[in-house]
Amino acid sequence: MKNDNLKGQHRVNEQIRVREVRIVGDDIESVVVPTSKALSMAQERGVDLVEISPNAVPPVCRLIDYSKFLYQLKKRQKEQKAKQAKIEVKEIRFGPQTDDHDYNFKLKHAKGFLEDGNKVKAYVFFRGRSILFKEQGEVLLLRFANDLEDYAKVEMMPLLEGKRMTIQLAPKGNSAKKKAPKPQQPAAPKPQNEEKRPGATLADALNPEVAAKLMGNDEE
Repeated sequence: MKNDNLKGQHRVNEQIRVREVRIVGDDIESVVVPTSKALSMAQERGVDLVEISPNAVPPVCRLIDYSKFLYQLKKRQKEQKAKQAKIEVKEIRFGPQTDDHDYNFKLKHAKGFLEDGNKVKAYVFFRGRSILFKEQGEVLLLRFANDLEDYAKVEMMPLLEGKRMTIQLAPKGNSAKKKAPKPQQPAAPKPQNEEKRPGATLADALNPEVAAKLMGNDEE
């Protein structure tokens, strides 16, 4: 049967043997009453007395149909489990002399991974004598982390292990997701028949003081 794994986790009805309890429920004022009275109230309403907080003083019991209580509990657990999405670690590989096109392509993928809630492990692989460029690889990874600062926090700074230098980033969360900026609307073209302002010259585009001097010279 469904909810069998939840049964036995709560004391119900006559299983509740304390002297008094605090009762809660739909359209019920939270009050402390003798357990016998709480059981009578449950019977009158055609529901069960379910202990939900055994460690409280006195224990808290809810007047509710026990099957309905188990259903609500299982539904809540299922929702919480769904929220705990599995976090994966996505790897991105660079060379010590990665060009800008390849870098930007991988940066775009990293943003997508982080927005999906995954971690990113980026590393520079040094092949042969390219290990001589390890400082260049460290600079690249630090630049990578800086370009993703709105999306991620650094979990591990660049670390050289063998022929690999690795950095690990974790997503900042939902608040870090950036909406794509709205494209700017092009400025409306000026009417073709617009008349030029009288006296407008190149001096209008200059510093006001310079423009004033130029205009003064013209008058002389």
